[in-house]
Amino acid sequence: MDLKVIEKSDTQILVEIGGESHTLLNTLKSSLLDDPRVEVATYDIKHPTISDPVLFVKTDGVDPIVAITEASERLIEVYEEFKTVFSEKASI
Repeated sequence: MDLKVIEKSDTQILVEIGGESHTLLNTLKSSLLDDPRVEVATYDIKHPTISDPVLFVKTDGVDPIVAITEASERLIEVYEEFKTVFSEKASI
């Protein structure tokens, strides 16, 4: 994964996320939109095989880096819970 901040202000950020696809970006966008401080979270992939996704986040005042970090932490918690429950239920 390669990250490149294209633009950043106090309330907005545009980040290119190299080597990733809809799989990561969809879940990250959903987690961002669960945060009431996030006004807009979207991404674009110009061409699925030759371009990297670009994530855009706009907040109501919180640093967008903080919002992305917290959204990532929420995703880690969700996947850790899934891993635990799946391991328990799938054991025979």
